[in-house]
Amino acid sequence: MFDHLQNTNVLGVPLVTYLYLLIIAIVSVVLERATTRYLRRFAKRARLTPNVANSLGLTFRLLILIGAVYLVVKLGGLPTDWLLYFSTVGGVALGFASTKTVGNFIAGLYLFAARPFRVGDYVRIGTVEGIVEEITINYTKIWTIGNNVVSIANLQIMDRDVTNFLYESDDGGNLYCYTFEIAFDHSVSSAKTAEILNGAFKLHEERFAKKPSYMILRSGGFEKVYMIYIYVRNPEDIFTLRTQIAEEAFVRWDKERAKQKS
Repeated sequence: MFDHLQNTNVLGVPLVTYLYLLIIAIVSVVLERATTRYLRRFAKRARLTPNVANSLGLTFRLLILIGAVYLVVKLGGLPTDWLLYFSTVGGVALGFASTKTVGNFIAGLYLFAARPFRVGDYVRIGTVEGIVEEITINYTKIWTIGNNVVSIANLQIMDRDVTNFLYESDDGGNLYCYTFEIAFDHSVSSAKTAEILNGAFKLHEERFAKKPSYMILRSGGFEKVYMIYIYVRNPEDIFTLRTQIAEEAFVRWDKERAKQKS
């Protein structure tokens, strides 16, 4: 029967060659699935960060793919003209359909090498800000204040302004310095405004890793804009502290204005 498969040709290729290709494809898929499951369990046991685990999985997938291609060439016995045909078609497909994918891959390698941020950092990428949940070869996932996870293509990150709020503390631990703006009109004096802001800070002082600060960013005919600096160790605190400080400051501001009018 094996001799019969070798002597039977389909499009000029022995039928046994197609059998080889089928076996190689099945083995490659099974091996890829088994390896992926094992690496996920290994990453959980070793407590690897998501970006390291993803890089490890991608490396093994590439090795399996290279091994499959090598077996196809060595065991499948494909004619040279077939290999040239598939390489040409594959090159055209990559050129038209995978330009962004290849770009994301290269950008992902750059992010792994340059490390402008890590998993767990609080960052602002363009207009999106939040905690970095995962960094893959193609996408970076950001957990935002709205409790949504936003996936940004790594190629797009290269074209956007990136701010990492990680702050170098004296004790060497992770400390995040987050800044945001608050605007008030001129109905209340600067001295009273300082009292209002310090009062809002004091309500949450146990959650700060370092005393908050502020400065007048700009002052116009209608309003004064303050830049607020808060320092925390847990980046998740930024989600709540920004809103709570602003709300408390505005409540105190309204009370002060009402007192002046009365």
